[in-house]
Amino acid sequence: MLIEHRLDFSKDWLRANESFRMGRIDAQGRIAVDQYTPTGHLDNHFSIGPAILWAPFLIAAHIGVVAYDGLGGHVMADGYSRPYLVAMALGTAACGFLALLISFRLARKFASERWAFLATLGIWFGSSLPVYMYFNPSWSHAQSAFVVALFVWYWHRTREERTWMQWALLGAIGGLMLDVYYLNVILLLLPAFDSLVGYWKSLRGPEARQASRLLCGNVAFGVAAFALFLPTLITRKVIYGAYFRTGYEHLWTWNSPFLLRVGFSADHGLFSWTPMLILSVIGLLSLWPYDRALSAYLVVVFAAFLYVIGCYADWDGLSSFGNRFFVSLTPVFILGLAALFDRLARALMERRAALHAWTGTAVLVLWNLGLVYQWGTHLIPPRGPISWRAAAYNQVAVVPVDAARTLQGYFTHRNALMNRIEQTDVDQIKSQQSGGADTPQ
Repeated sequence: MLIEHRLDFSKDWLRANESFRMGRIDAQGRIAVDQYTPTGHLDNHFSIGPAILWAPFLIAAHIGVVAYDGLGGHVMADGYSRPYLVAMALGTAACGFLALLISFRLARKFASERWAFLATLGIWFGSSLPVYMYFNPSWSHAQSAFVVALFVWYWHRTREERTWMQWALLGAIGGLMLDVYYLNVILLLLPAFDSLVGYWKSLRGPEARQASRLLCGNVAFGVAAFALFLPTLITRKVIYGAYFRTGYEHLWTWNSPFLLRVGFSADHGLFSWTPMLILSVIGLLSLWPYDRALSAYLVVVFAAFLYVIGCYADWDGLSSFGNRFFVSLTPVFILGLAALFDRLARALMERRAALHAWTGTAVLVLWNLGLVYQWGTHLIPPRGPISWRAAAYNQVAVVPVDAARTLQGYFTHRNALMNRIEQTDVDQIKSQQSGGADTPQ
């Protein structure tokens, strides 16, 4: 009963931004009947992992608010006032930064520090990550990048010989990774590949003890992953009536992937919107001379991620900057880009390689930040395909003129600016709904 009481999200629905409330809240301010599941709970399909990672920041904010009110202040201790929002945003930014830091440390194992650093900067500001670190901090993507980075780093750190305790810790990180973002299950391919290779070697060798130790490690991994993922399973059971129902089941068509659209569409294509990632994916092949298994594993992980997103009805992410689903693979992209830079330095003179790498990264970062500005201010539509001709014109003729003024407003009158952007988004949604055929699928 306590869990069911805690899973009452009616206040969250009523306090949400207008674009979320549209179609969910009626004119009288009541939640629509179709928003409830057969168990009588709101259809909250969002993952619980971000709330787990936000908890330390929100608890600190709540203690501060209560203490401030005790001293005569007047701030609502309801979880929705500004201190809580700031704490949530800081938590997201911290998770994003930790993702970058961990990825940088991993990339240094395969490339010199200068190239690992440049690759980290390139993905930090040349991908969709900054949007979900700073502009939309209530989304789960920066947190997902953090737990995936932690998982990949620890998996690699213990690859050579993993004790059962290390298997259990890796499983615990994996369970948390799934709590944050369900599609991160694809990253579990990494320890699965390790295990398959280990069993194959034990079958071909004289030592049967190797297989039994590996089996114990796999069991420890599975138990720990299940234990950390159990909170998600319990909430799904309460909300949907089944442990493995997520609310997304009807959105997948496994035999009809939109692979080319996911990569290159004007409707939030991964490579067309964030071309830096083309270099990152190419760079995964550059890992081959350093670590053949790692290169192959990461290519398979990326390909599997691409296929799964391609089977999703909303593969474009609706209102998304670039293809936001791939933010989870931030450490993979940093590793690939660092390896590419390092190979470039080996193929060319160091000074020449540095010139090409830094210049190319700077150009792609500036392009990305300009596109972020256009997307955030609705110079280009946040939903549906965009005109590349208009976007290119804006990059040259509009963004340099307007950016300084808008950024000043973002820091000095953020609420008014965000409300104006939100209203533009609402107007676009209403226009698409009235047009019918123009509604993004």
